[in-house]
Amino acid sequence: MSALSHKIDFAIIFSVKNANPNGDPLNGNRPRTDYDGIGEVTDVCLKRKIRDRLQSDNYAIFVQSDEKKTDGMPSLKERAIAESPIGLGEGAFKKSRDETAKLACEKWFDVRAFGQVFAFKKGKEKDAEGISIAVRGPVTIQPAFSVEPVNITSTQITKSVNSEGEGGSKTADTMGMKHRVDEAIYVTYGAITPQLAEKTGFSDDDAKAIKAVLPKLFEGDESSARPAGSMAVKKVIWWEHNSKAGQYSSAKVHNSLKVNADGSYEITKFSDLQPDEIDGF
Repeated sequence: MSALSHKIDFAIIFSVKNANPNGDPLNGNRPRTDYDGIGEVTDVCLKRKIRDRLQSDNYAIFVQSDEKKTDGMPSLKERAIAESPIGLGEGAFKKSRDETAKLACEKWFDVRAFGQVFAFKKGKEKDAEGISIAVRGPVTIQPAFSVEPVNITSTQITKSVNSEGEGGSKTADTMGMKHRVDEAIYVTYGAITPQLAEKTGFSDDDAKAIKAVLPKLFEGDESSARPAGSMAVKKVIWWEHNSKAGQYSSAKVHNSLKVNADGSYEITKFSDLQPDEIDGF
């Protein structure tokens, strides 16, 4: 399969209503904000959701979340070792680094898309010799930021149950706090670079798979912090350049999109680069 034939830029506009889109564990799991009160969802969080959607569409994913694991592997190392063709299993480390990276990219969609660092020891000894292979992926995505400062509501959580078994007394214990963004519009930007796609084997078909999952980014992502329907993709803007180098820089393309607080937007059109405007799922 040939590598990506043209540069791609994209943007995702999504809404949050009564949900915590990305809690900060260093701040009591409050929704992330900058010093100006602008809401933030990290790029790591967004890539996690893309991986989950691709996995739901039966693509092989290396970095699987614990609750969505399909192979029962307890760690990334165990997953890599289980794939003996990758060269990390019994009798491993005999292949060249380039060959190992190539096999990993062929096996796992997220490795050839986002890249991955394979850093494992040969044995259990503390000073055991190991392997460290870095794969740089062609798909990059920025953190998402809200269009305006967000209003965060915090609610104290309590329980009132018998937690001591038969004969135990019923108590009301404070459990902690839950936080939510009342209502906001967020936007993120990304790009797919053909020069890096050549190194990982990321293809035009792979780009189509990314394009297909972005409109349904939050489907199957429900939780207590993000109830079903509380987060939704409003629009995906997808620019396909006519060459590997692209007609314009990603910065110029991304800056052509202006998103308003109500989710509406305007695009400064280029005569030779027309975006595909895709409704959310």
